[in-house]
Amino acid sequence: MAAVIGSVPDVSSGQARVRVGNVDPAALALLKQLDPLSVVLTLFGCVLVHGEHITHTTLGVGLLTFLIASPILTRSDRHSGIARIRWWTIYSSILVEWAKVVAILLFLGFAFNFEAHFSRLVVLDWFCAAPIALLIVQALRMRALSILAESNHPRYIIVGANNVGFELFRRLPQRGFLGFFDFRSADRVSQVIDLERLAGHCKDLASYARGHGVTAIYIALPLSNAPRIGEMIHELRDTTASIYFVPDVFAFDVIQGRLIDLNGIPAISVCDTPFHGMDAVLKRAFDVVFASLALIAAAPVMTLIAFAVKISSRGPILFRQRRYGLNGEEIKVCKFRSMTVCEDGPVVRQASADDQRVTRIGRFIRRTSLDELPQLFNVLQGTMSLVGPRPHAIAHNEKYRRLISGYMIRHKVRPGITGLAQVNGMRGETQNVEKMAQRVRYDLMYLRNWSPWLDLKILFRSLLVIWGDYKSAY
Repeated sequence: MAAVIGSVPDVSSGQARVRVGNVDPAALALLKQLDPLSVVLTLFGCVLVHGEHITHTTLGVGLLTFLIASPILTRSDRHSGIARIRWWTIYSSILVEWAKVVAILLFLGFAFNFEAHFSRLVVLDWFCAAPIALLIVQALRMRALSILAESNHPRYIIVGANNVGFELFRRLPQRGFLGFFDFRSADRVSQVIDLERLAGHCKDLASYARGHGVTAIYIALPLSNAPRIGEMIHELRDTTASIYFVPDVFAFDVIQGRLIDLNGIPAISVCDTPFHGMDAVLKRAFDVVFASLALIAAAPVMTLIAFAVKISSRGPILFRQRRYGLNGEEIKVCKFRSMTVCEDGPVVRQASADDQRVTRIGRFIRRTSLDELPQLFNVLQGTMSLVGPRPHAIAHNEKYRRLISGYMIRHKVRPGITGLAQVNGMRGETQNVEKMAQRVRYDLMYLRNWSPWLDLKILFRSLLVIWGDYKSAY
């Protein structure tokens, strides 16, 4: 019997599993469900306002909407009653989440002909009113959470007077915080925090937790302290406190950091693409729709440019150059030929001011970026995106990947016709390594902060840059 009680499950056999979840209180979990419910009630309200009846089809669409909206609208950080988030940021988040729901509903509506049962006015009013309803629900939820926090707050301590511990303290509610614990002496800890916030030494943690009714303990210590952390957790088994280990992810240059589930084993992505799941679907749909519309609109201009390139100089109309694409795979990028040469070898010289290789028509289409229009076909092919890090010639990639740390990370997403670097003054020639490094910093910033709204903003600013800063392009 003792052997059974003291046995350790075999991790390799799949018995040991850790689920990726959250620590939401029951009240917050319930309040989160108000979001999809409010969207459904808004649909019913729009139907009644327009003098129509709620039919079985309306109820079916309402149920479908609830099922689609629930996983999207309830996973956002905006639900936290303690998060210090501006209302405009919250509303932007709501718009992005609702846009995902609408995209799925439109797809299903066209596929199953749901739209035949609803007037367009009802649908349009619903799509416009739902974000406002979600914002009202958010305000009510934050007020309710504030009231609940006043009556029932956890008593917690943070183990680790370091950057992770301080960041954790900043994000958790101040009410209920009992202090920091650390393995270091008070003299050493006093160099980083006020001693009034130091509750004690880690050797006294278990007895302190028992004596002060601690409900939660957050361990924010480096992994180098693993043996001491193990001993401390063993002693804390004699308490009723919930114990959480908070890894120091801030020690790395995190790009798209997220907690993921690897078949029961939690892992933290330190460097990843932002395009997984529905975000990948949304990004691809965005590219296909807008690239198709742009091709239709630009067809006459592209025809004229092709004719001008052909009669202005010898050579092909289109110039194809090898570049690195998604995950560093080689792709061929199309452009209108703007030079008398078509360089694609181990050495490629960047275009510069008054470059003799540039033709007369080439100078115009380069400065206005019209030479990039054939890359819309690359977008439809799936080798490029409308917005993303600009692809460089392979010769340039091989040079700069050795000189700039993190250079190849920009290939975690499809290269773009335009990008965050280009709308921030990094368009055209990069005369030195520092200028290229600055461009890469913008590319990595794009990976960290991607959203559909950022893509739209970059596209809009690109149009302004083309006409307002055309001298930067050679």
